[in-house]
Amino acid sequence: MSLSLLNSNRLSKPEMLEIRPSNDRPIEEQSTTTAGENDHQHPPEEPPKHADEAGPPEPEQAMVAPHTVLSEKEKIITICIAATVSFLSPVSSDIYYPALNLLSEELNVTRSTMNLTITAFMIVQAVAPIFIGSFSDSYGRRPAMLFCLVTCVGMNIGLALQHSYAALLVLRCFQAFGSSTTVLLSSAVTADLVTRAERGKYMAYSSLGLILGPALGPLIGGILVQFLGWQSTFWFLAIWSGVMLVVVILILPETCRSVVGNGSIPPQRWNRSIKQVFWDKPVHDDNADAVTLAPPVKKKRATPMDSARVSCEKETACLLIFSALLFAGYSMVLSSMPSQLGDRYDFNSLEIGLCYLPYGFGALTSRWTTGSLIDWNFRRQAAKKGVEVQRNKQPNMNEFPVEAARLQITIPLVYAACVGLIGYGWVMNFRTHLAGPLIMLFILAHAISGATSTLITLIVDCHVDQPATATAAATFFRFLLGAGAVAVAVPMTNAMGVGWMGTLIAFLLVVCSGMLWAVLIWGFEWRLQYKAKKEKKQAERELKKKEKLGLGPLGVSQDPIEKN
Repeated sequence: MSLSLLNSNRLSKPEMLEIRPSNDRPIEEQSTTTAGENDHQHPPEEPPKHADEAGPPEPEQAMVAPHTVLSEKEKIITICIAATVSFLSPVSSDIYYPALNLLSEELNVTRSTMNLTITAFMIVQAVAPIFIGSFSDSYGRRPAMLFCLVTCVGMNIGLALQHSYAALLVLRCFQAFGSSTTVLLSSAVTADLVTRAERGKYMAYSSLGLILGPALGPLIGGILVQFLGWQSTFWFLAIWSGVMLVVVILILPETCRSVVGNGSIPPQRWNRSIKQVFWDKPVHDDNADAVTLAPPVKKKRATPMDSARVSCEKETACLLIFSALLFAGYSMVLSSMPSQLGDRYDFNSLEIGLCYLPYGFGALTSRWTTGSLIDWNFRRQAAKKGVEVQRNKQPNMNEFPVEAARLQITIPLVYAACVGLIGYGWVMNFRTHLAGPLIMLFILAHAISGATSTLITLIVDCHVDQPATATAAATFFRFLLGAGAVAVAVPMTNAMGVGWMGTLIAFLLVVCSGMLWAVLIWGFEWRLQYKAKKEKKQAERELKKKEKLGLGPLGVSQDPIEKN
């Protein structure tokens, strides 16, 4: 190997990475000396500098960049827009329920046949995010969101105009494909902009649409069906999708960290909002040039295997399975409510829709209580481990057991939800005053929504480089198990009673909570083992690639060189 190559390899790391402001003097070049000569050389002493005249920052400090260049106001607006778009997913499902009886009569099919449209909708809800999640992690949130909104507009117009069962079934499946993926895109936008230490604070904004959908969907559907007919529900969804499509085109910026980093790298011109193209001045962060927090990665074809690989990790598998069981439990409660309220209290569709409001309020208030608790516990755990938590800076998860910070709040909420399930089942079973079931429904929603949010937050924390893919995996398990739970909810209630059904669900959740305890105890160790295994495989692939190109471990050609 030539002498020049040898000398280039002797450069120390600080010499290669040091960054100076433009008004600093360049450091004099140093000649190569022997070890003995270095021992006798002493640099001249310099007078101490005033704090205002401090020299150039250390390389490690100079290269620290903020997690996002967006201001607090811009961050909240962006998250709220994405959350409002995600309102489409739950409301598209729940607004449909009050129209089932009218559709059954008009299309001349049985109610059991009509229920197949609900089952098909939930199955597509489970599968669709797997494809969109990987795509958005590679190519951006805006293209995926625009595709979903255009699909929703077209499918809802078709549903409002159709008059056959076959058209209804097919169009509902395509409607589910467009609407269901908005939830994971909203979660991914939040993960792009918010550090782990601040996730709880922004839960109130990021999950607003997802929580209000199940509460307002049946109410909106009941009012529209009662006064304007079943077609009005689909026209409402088409108008909402169209409005959000315009908002996204005009305002929403690209946030995917593999495309724009922390926001200082401009996206492709076609991927910019109208506001960015004509009004915003480009934001540039000098530190991002030296070290981008999430540099653009080599694009690869998005496949469902991305979510499958995430699901195969021990820690993630436990979290996915339990979050799916939790979702299935309260799906059984919500789907059986219309029949229970109709049979026991003789309510019409509008009155049944109003009874869903306590669920919505319970879920909404959990965003403030649970969100504050998980941020407080995160800071507490960080202080115990000596990890510094800075605003708009992502802490190093290799030194911090985020599992404890999240699950110490989640597990008590799970047990509170089990108490709420049992209470709801038995007060409904004994036909108490209506206040009884509604109060228990509020408590149940508050606990289950808080537990579900912290579980999804932990799943994203463990896969912050692929937030949409991880959320897609969670959505797949939740809706697939939820579809089966909804199918058996009414027959199970009729066979064993609503009280014993609630008791059985609570018992299963208590037994399966052992998975959460396992993650709490061993999850941090599992995550580090998986990361080390992944890095080892990556290093082996890089080494094989270099050997294939005829390069050595340092990337230097191994071809024979001329001897002097």
